[in-house]
Amino acid sequence: MKPILAKAQLDYMRAKNKFENRAKELEKDITAKRALQEITQEVMEGLVQETGFHDAYNELIVAENALIDWSHSTIKHEKSYRDNREAIDALYNNVNSSPEKRQELILLSMKIR
Repeated sequence: MKPILAKAQLDYMRAKNKFENRAKELEKDITAKRALQEITQEVMEGLVQETGFHDAYNELIVAENALIDWSHSTIKHEKSYRDNREAIDALYNNVNSSPEKRQELILLSMKIR
């Protein structure tokens, strides 16, 4: 039986898949262009826009932020949150201090049921 996911979790999964697909498309286009010409900043910017990579990245960031906010709100109803409130709030307050912490919190947020 499939687990029931929250809207924030589903939106994150959709945005992540879209971003990964656009990244593959961008890599393919870069490889094709590289065979024909040097990849300059202008060429790269054009490829990023053409493939929709930039928009997919922005959508992913918005979905990540919504997922993190949702998980923080959801976890506040758990007994473990009340017992460890300071540590958990510190984790959420410092979510943007490093990419590793942000990724860890996103992975944990996806495990909430």
